[in-house]
Amino acid sequence: MSTDFQQAREALGLRLRELRLSAPGGRLTGTQLAQRLGWPHSKVYKLENGRQTPSGEDLRAWAGGVGRPDVFGELEARLKGFESHIRSWRRQLAAGHRPVQDNWNLEVDRSRTIHAWEESVVPGMLQTADYTRHIFLRYADLQGSVRDTEAAVRARMKRQEWLYEAGRTFHALLWEAALHAQVCPPSVLVGQLDRLTAVIGMDTVELGVVPLGASLKIPPANGFWILDERLVIAEDWHAELWLDDADNIALYKRVWRTLNESAVYGAEAQNVINSARRALAAR
Repeated sequence: MSTDFQQAREALGLRLRELRLSAPGGRLTGTQLAQRLGWPHSKVYKLENGRQTPSGEDLRAWAGGVGRPDVFGELEARLKGFESHIRSWRRQLAAGHRPVQDNWNLEVDRSRTIHAWEESVVPGMLQTADYTRHIFLRYADLQGSVRDTEAAVRARMKRQEWLYEAGRTFHALLWEAALHAQVCPPSVLVGQLDRLTAVIGMDTVELGVVPLGASLKIPPANGFWILDERLVIAEDWHAELWLDDADNIALYKRVWRTLNESAVYGAEAQNVINSARRALAAR
């Protein structure tokens, strides 16, 4: 969780505490407010101490509970402000995967140069439809989200049109482990590996592979994307981080360049991919 996000959450917690202590009907204890709202008292203290992110309904209830329904708009604006940077999967996937893909497509369309690092899956811009379908199904199962799989697949495939536009460049880096991860049936993975081989040599794609045996200067941690010089999108299990400040963008660029020092390209990358394909066929 980013420092900026945590500071914003703590600031919101302080505002909630202030509203509780200055309630028009008289100062409320945390226990009194919890009883009024039908919450466990621990929830009040977690929200006030910045240890839990409130939902919009939590904020509406709090505003009403302290006798200040008029401040709900302010509280909601604060929440949306920091949630625009930390986009929880629970909220994003409430309407399914398609809206998430549509948001991505808008940002990709605005970009001329993209740098991506993936340590466990093939980058979405290079995925086959079958591979994408299985990825979405896995995450829908994990998150218990709406299964709009086919619409989400179509949206991701549409994004790949970007690769065929002049003046665009996709610098993709992936760890060799992603070539072996059977998050789909073997036959689908074979097709995906063939797709990777085919994009090597495209004038809009630079595909690098970090072999499992390569010497690494930093651990190959979570995947992230750098869109031009303006935005980093990094994924975690609970949320996507959308980072647009100069310091974080510079940090992720250093991470990408450091990982890139261990990568192979061209014929060497093709050999690594073909080796993974042969190992899959031999099973």
